[in-house]
Amino acid sequence: MASPMRVTGAWVQLLTDWLDQENLPAPDLRTVLDSRSPGDVVPLSLWNELLTRAVALRPDTVAPALAIGARVQPRHVGVLGYLILTCRTLGEAMLAYQRYESLFYGREVVKVVAEGNSMALCWTAEDSTGVLADSVAIAALVAFLRRLVESRLSPERVDFVFAAPDDDTRKAYEVFFGCPVHFEQPQTRVVSSLTLLALPLPHSAPHMRTLLDRQARALMLALPESDSFDRALQQAMVRLMPEAVVTLPRLAGELHMSVRTLQRRLGERKMTWRALLDRTREQLARDYLSDPSLTLGDIALLLGFSEHSAFSRAWRKWTGTTPARARKQLLAASKGG
Repeated sequence: MASPMRVTGAWVQLLTDWLDQENLPAPDLRTVLDSRSPGDVVPLSLWNELLTRAVALRPDTVAPALAIGARVQPRHVGVLGYLILTCRTLGEAMLAYQRYESLFYGREVVKVVAEGNSMALCWTAEDSTGVLADSVAIAALVAFLRRLVESRLSPERVDFVFAAPDDDTRKAYEVFFGCPVHFEQPQTRVVSSLTLLALPLPHSAPHMRTLLDRQARALMLALPESDSFDRALQQAMVRLMPEAVVTLPRLAGELHMSVRTLQRRLGERKMTWRALLDRTREQLARDYLSDPSLTLGDIALLLGFSEHSAFSRAWRKWTGTTPARARKQLLAASKGG
């Protein structure tokens, strides 16, 4: 059975930004939004409820979901957003999104399909997140791509599975996307010309892309499943590591619990946060060392060590050998396999 879809705490902050833009106090709504940290898992039911409450504050606005999606920034998509920024071309960015989409929705959803001289990003009707949530997501996708290439590019066609809105709203959708928009379709789709895939991105940073790609893979390995406390804690650690701020208070804050509660939960599992941090770092380090594109300094940064020597000391403590020797053995083993 597929994992239930959800969004992240970073994503719901789109609403905070839209409320700010619209000068809407909405204290009750903001209280809920502010209670979510970027790494939180937000059920789709709650996301749709928040969207419904938000758009009700502007009953005379046509298609407010499009305005909400248009506020998208890399921080709303977390590490995936920053990873996409470092890609060389729009096509590479699309592939990165497809590869790591589960960081956003909790599972893989999108399919990329070639259609003659066009490419379509497709979501099945079963994966629809609702009228408002779908509209926000597709508006954000197109707005993000426009921001990437610093141009108002337009898809060839956009399809939604939900029923057609009134004429004014339909017109607003077509103006926003700059192309024909169809409703009551079998799938949600964004169809674009293949020529767009070759468009260069102005902020390409191949080395930073490698680092972010590795962090995204680490987050994939630590995704929480079935409310697993251990996995949720590991995911929080992975998020905090590159900032070198993995401390007990920060971990407790990421998990929305007190330090005492976190210590008690760890005690029930007969572990300490430091032991779990070392275990997580060692597991990730083995993966990172097998990648020759990462320097030992890069690995130290990804694991949250202040310098290469600190990582080397920790690795020797864990394994009794040096990172350089371990890398040599791992690379030799991979070639032999």
